[in-house]
Amino acid sequence: MDKITFCIPSKSNLRYLKTCIPSIRKNSYRDDHEIIIFVDSDEDGTVEWLDQVKDEYNLVYYVNPKLGEELYGIGMAYDYCVEKSTTDIFMIFHADMMLGKDADLHAYSRLEPKTVVCATRIEPPLHPNGGEKILIDFGMYPEEFKEEEFNNYVESQSSSDKVTEGIFAPWMMYKSEFQEMGGHDPRMHSCREDSDVFNRMLLSEFSFVQPWNSLVYHLTGRGAGSFDGDPERHQAWKKQMNNSTKEFIRKWGANVQHTPLMKPIVVPKYDIGLIIKECNINLLRALEPWCSDLYVDCDTTPYYKEENPSSFEDLKYKLRGYEDEKNNNILIEIIGTKFTNEDFNLIQQMGSIIKDSGTTGEFELGNLKLHIIHMIENQNSLIKL
Repeated sequence: MDKITFCIPSKSNLRYLKTCIPSIRKNSYRDDHEIIIFVDSDEDGTVEWLDQVKDEYNLVYYVNPKLGEELYGIGMAYDYCVEKSTTDIFMIFHADMMLGKDADLHAYSRLEPKTVVCATRIEPPLHPNGGEKILIDFGMYPEEFKEEEFNNYVESQSSSDKVTEGIFAPWMMYKSEFQEMGGHDPRMHSCREDSDVFNRMLLSEFSFVQPWNSLVYHLTGRGAGSFDGDPERHQAWKKQMNNSTKEFIRKWGANVQHTPLMKPIVVPKYDIGLIIKECNINLLRALEPWCSDLYVDCDTTPYYKEENPSSFEDLKYKLRGYEDEKNNNILIEIIGTKFTNEDFNLIQQMGSIIKDSGTTGEFELGNLKLHIIHMIENQNSLIKL
């Protein structure tokens, strides 16, 4: 196989890197793959340790130039590693993963142009299995990693020819194809960066391939903080996830969607203006991410001051007065005092609803009044940054 680059962001992940990096060197089919670490934060001696072992593990590391002041975010950290790589192929890898024997080779054997190949995760049974991973407890933390048992299981699956269509880290693709798309979107600063880039890959007509003999052990979000066993890290992750989810919805007009086997689903994105009479700040909080523009009869200043600091784009351009000129392709009239949870569910599914309607015109749906003027879909304009 060709030499590839493992790209690994680290946010004070020394505890996990001490198991992750040796697993790559022990279990890769080739022992000379590049390993590049980007240190986004260091509150645990990560840089000191990497400097001590860089020759032993033949790795390269880079440090956030604003270390301790500002995070790059995981998407930009990945892109930094990809940019610094010297190989034609890279693999996105998490710090809380351990590579199974020959996982690199099994993934590489499925790689073709316009293809993204992901390994199959084995995880401790902390969360329900949607069918895209294997639930086996080989340890909850790196210090408890049951390496021999894991290796034996990986060996037992080495001849499996099972392949499914989905995508999740770790994933492998050609560097040139990734960079042609523009890499990760920086607005998904610390979360949802993967769902965004997977949507764009799907729209770019990439194939997603998941071979089940290419295996990694994943400690279920320990490095990122999605695991609630580390309360402080988990609270920071929840805040980041909330912000990134709103940014994802603002961009795509819908929340993250995928099949049970993790193939992304992209719904049509339309230019929607919400016209809200009898509005209030709670409605602004709920509805702002789901449209291109809001036309409201209340003071938007408190919401703007609250939300704009965490928004990638300046919200002043979408928060408009009730009487302002309305030029959106789709207009939805809402009376705030009559707005229900059922109406909100309709707003969240609006892309699919408009697509299924198949025609322009005026319609009533629940307490919503729709004016479909033009059915122009905009999702393909989001592929390249």
